[in-house]
Amino acid sequence: AAPGTRAGARNAAAKAAEAAREEAALMRAWGVAPGDLKRMPFDQRAQLAERLRTSRLAQWAELIGRFRQMASGERARKVENTAGELVGVTLGDDLSRVIPSELANLGLPELRAVFAARYAAGELMLYDSQGEQSTGRGAIIACVDTSHSMYETGPGGVTREAWSKACALALLDQARHAERDFVGILFSAADKIQVFRFPAGRPAGIAQVLDFAETFLGGGTSYQRPLTAAGELLEEEFNDTARTRGDIVMITDDECGVTEEWMRGWNDAKHLLGFRVFGVAIGAPRAAEAGSVLEALCDNLRSIEDLTDVHAAADLFRVI
Repeated sequence: AAPGTRAGARNAAAKAAEAAREEAALMRAWGVAPGDLKRMPFDQRAQLAERLRTSRLAQWAELIGRFRQMASGERARKVENTAGELVGVTLGDDLSRVIPSELANLGLPELRAVFAARYAAGELMLYDSQGEQSTGRGAIIACVDTSHSMYETGPGGVTREAWSKACALALLDQARHAERDFVGILFSAADKIQVFRFPAGRPAGIAQVLDFAETFLGGGTSYQRPLTAAGELLEEEFNDTARTRGDIVMITDDECGVTEEWMRGWNDAKHLLGFRVFGVAIGAPRAAEAGSVLEALCDNLRSIEDLTDVHAAADLFRVI
């Protein structure tokens, strides 16, 4: 019986080692550091692992991990220029410094005229290197659409929600790295919104991160409600700390109208607080077309079709 016992013990040890590797990979994907795991009581660690395995986005852990790795690599590229400088974003007509999402417009016939007009007016989005002040110092706010259509899948079976939440979690990492506040705003219809705040000076607990990632509101889509909330948060930050130049990332798969009165107030707030708005039309190229409401709202807009490609939004993490 001894050989059989030894073989059983080896198999059990191999299974335990594989389970430990899978658990560690799952924890890394969700941003749980190895040091945090070592300090965590066994029961708490087991409960966390079970929640991660059974969460709504559990099957997308690998996508979330790849997004976070990509963002980390893009952060490293921000400091490859002259010592003490960070790459920011500015407006101009220098084609050698045009950011990729602007160049992508040349590939869409309906947007080539828009590109030409912005080039002639010197309003193309360009990489800029003017010291640390070139990037934002206010909060990073991710407004994530959670209307019913975000359940739809794209290439590789990835849902629009999974891609959006993975991007938002990478933006949370971006904010922590830059010691900036992060706010996640989940929205759908005008009466449905949920705000998750992650202050820079406080640890981002994994329970709150999971709550943010797992929440799905359903319903229709309203641009005004989440963007109004984002603007009010940046105004509050300005009044409390005098910080300006926050960044709002609007991720949606739908078109939506806004009133002229609201638009005037929005533009006034942008001028006063100096924040930038980055738009991501996910699986909805029409929302990013020339003349769309989303184009009017955003300083920089891109359309995402391949939901397996985490690098489609790479430039966000070089300029935010």
